[in-house]
Amino acid sequence: MLIRTALRVLAVLVVAMMGSATADAAPTPPGTAPGPVCAWQFMTDSSVRNVAFPDVNATYWVMPYVLGAGDSLTLTGQYPEARYFSLNTYGTNLDTVDTLRDDQIRPDPGSSNPYVAGGPSSPGRSWQATVVNREADHSRNEIRGLPPAGGQRVPVGFIIIRIYVPDDPGSPNGSVALPTVTMHLGGATIPLSPCAVPDGSRNDSRPGAGILNRVFEGAAADAVPPGTPEATFVNPTTTAGLFPNGDTKYLTAGLTYRPGRVAVIRGKAPSFPNTRAGVAPGEPGAALRYWSMCQNDKVAPFPVVACAADYRTGLDADGYYTYVIAAPSDLAATADPAVTVIPWGDTAVPNKVVILRNMLPSPAFYPYSVQASQDADTDPAATMGAYYPRAIYCEVSVLENLGWQGCYHHK
Repeated sequence: MLIRTALRVLAVLVVAMMGSATADAAPTPPGTAPGPVCAWQFMTDSSVRNVAFPDVNATYWVMPYVLGAGDSLTLTGQYPEARYFSLNTYGTNLDTVDTLRDDQIRPDPGSSNPYVAGGPSSPGRSWQATVVNREADHSRNEIRGLPPAGGQRVPVGFIIIRIYVPDDPGSPNGSVALPTVTMHLGGATIPLSPCAVPDGSRNDSRPGAGILNRVFEGAAADAVPPGTPEATFVNPTTTAGLFPNGDTKYLTAGLTYRPGRVAVIRGKAPSFPNTRAGVAPGEPGAALRYWSMCQNDKVAPFPVVACAADYRTGLDADGYYTYVIAAPSDLAATADPAVTVIPWGDTAVPNKVVILRNMLPSPAFYPYSVQASQDADTDPAATMGAYYPRAIYCEVSVLENLGWQGCYHHK
């Protein structure tokens, strides 16, 4: 009875919040369980589901759960071959409860953690973590599953696995299977294998999707604070309610399309561990673990249009990036290797949000990071120095005749 009740609650939650699985879900090969009672029921990336401003260089797997007093979930998996991965838990307001990231997860005996720089090396990559309904001890691979008592009315939460920049672009889960999950509910043990095909559909006509869209719409209203001038990067009022990542902070800028006009963004590029070139993700000396510039539709459910990741961004001789956000009808490409074009996307959606991500700054880089600006509640234009992204609108004719330099001279 307990097992049936828990699964019934999960099923109701899934239908209400995410919409039911459909036959056209995009196939993904992380697991083996064919039925509806499986782990990691939902996935999202830039091509499937695509909600709440995701990064195109990441894939997210989502699992809802119910935790009573003393209940827990045990996750058993392997470290992926990727730049970054983390476990993140959320309450019913879709805001962060806890984060346990790659370099914090202790390996099983006989295994090693590839995200810890200078650590002992072993052939195994195994780990185990526990989602608990109380304060978590990260040193024991615990992650808190629900807000403190009184934080919400029902004992429902979500856990998300994030994997950024897998070494193999064709393996979004980093060349390993997603973790198996064992639910410990009221003394019962319920093992769950990863779903063979997580639901990657998004159908806005379904009631569940409509509910989710309305939640995102309200949360994203402050993605760019009211009254902010266009083409100006600022700290968002909040990212709560949008499944934020505790390891990443963002600057946002609003843009509006006009034919014959593009947006130009320029700033100094932080260093990063280029894992696609064989560098270890925990390599010391990198300013950030990851950064990117993404273009997003400012309309629910707030999909990403395109991103330029750190390793796919052209730089000039001084280490500066220059992005041009343009519709193909205005500018499809550029001959300047130091300029990176990011597509505008559908011009029928005139309002966009551009997002700069900063993930896990090093202590040396921290004062110039988005994290430092938000922690101190300061203007990022004043604290980030050359790393602050300066944006400007520019007529295509000026850009083509005078280059990006002409755009700033004609401001």
